Amino acid sequence: MRPSLVACIQPSSVLLKRSVWKGPFVVPLPVASARKNNTPIQTTARSCTILPSFVGLTFQVHNGLEFFSVAITEDMVGYKLGDFVPTRKRFSFKGELKGRMK
Repeated sequence: MRPSLVACIQPSSVLLKRSVWKGPFVVPLPVASARKNNTPIQTTARSCTILPSFVGLTFQVHNGLEFFSVAITEDMVGYKLGDFVPTRKRFSFKGELKGRMK
């Protein structure tokens, strides 16, 4: 490949995990008004990539049943919003253990 073409194709940050020419998947969100009013952004877009401009904001992400609050930090940049919200209930054998102890 030509050097000028290679420089154009290489990713510039960790954000770009999918094709470079597509860029990160981001849904239009009211980030400016959320910063101004200091209110959480309620969204069902679990597949939205977390950008550096989201750091410090609070999102309420839908898990299929209810909304969970997620405070965005620098370590979360590049991940998806849905990665930080559980979609299934935790399973434990506590009830079964009580029955055996009697």
